[in-house]
Amino acid sequence: MSKAFELSAGFADKVTSAQTTFRAVMQAMARPGTVQRLDTGLQQVPAPLTAATAAIALTLFDHDTPLWLDEATRGESVTQWLRFHTSAPLVGEPDAAAFALIAAPQTIPSLQSFALGSNDYPDRSTTLILQLGSLDDGPAFDLSGPGIRGTTTLRAPLPADLLTQRDALTPLFPRGLDLILAAGDAIVAIPRTTRLVPQGDN
Repeated sequence: MSKAFELSAGFADKVTSAQTTFRAVMQAMARPGTVQRLDTGLQQVPAPLTAATAAIALTLFDHDTPLWLDEATRGESVTQWLRFHTSAPLVGEPDAAAFALIAAPQTIPSLQSFALGSNDYPDRSTTLILQLGSLDDGPAFDLSGPGIRGTTTLRAPLPADLLTQRDALTPLFPRGLDLILAAGDAIVAIPRTTRLVPQGDN
């Protein structure tokens, strides 16, 4: 990848795009399971990142947010792009990260290996950004909890063991992990307070 490409791939209008993306992320967190579309304006981003993942990075990452990358995103093109546009320090251990960028969810490390926060500071946990192939196709899940009236349905190719591991963290509340799912130009948030159950298992 050329240096010119790396340096030209950020937001064209940094302030407006960052504000719009931030509002979409907050709306996604407030309404878990609801698909939010991002108008990123990004023409090119380094593979394997999608437009939504890149927009989240440009909006939420900075020099104060240690970042862990999975093997799929650890290539030179992504790391150089992230360093230039966000200045986020890259860390080698998941539990040292404020954010984790995961483009291959099937190979995600144990959720217990990420920072879960503490009872006094539950916000000092890792937010996982999982890049998926779709947010409207795949196995169906029922979501319930704060921000959801009754239940809502999400269809997404989530790794099966992710739910099992996530359920194992429930007794640790308020400690835990928040998830942001990204596909194409869309995102869905699943905060730690949201119950996620495969349809048919209720």
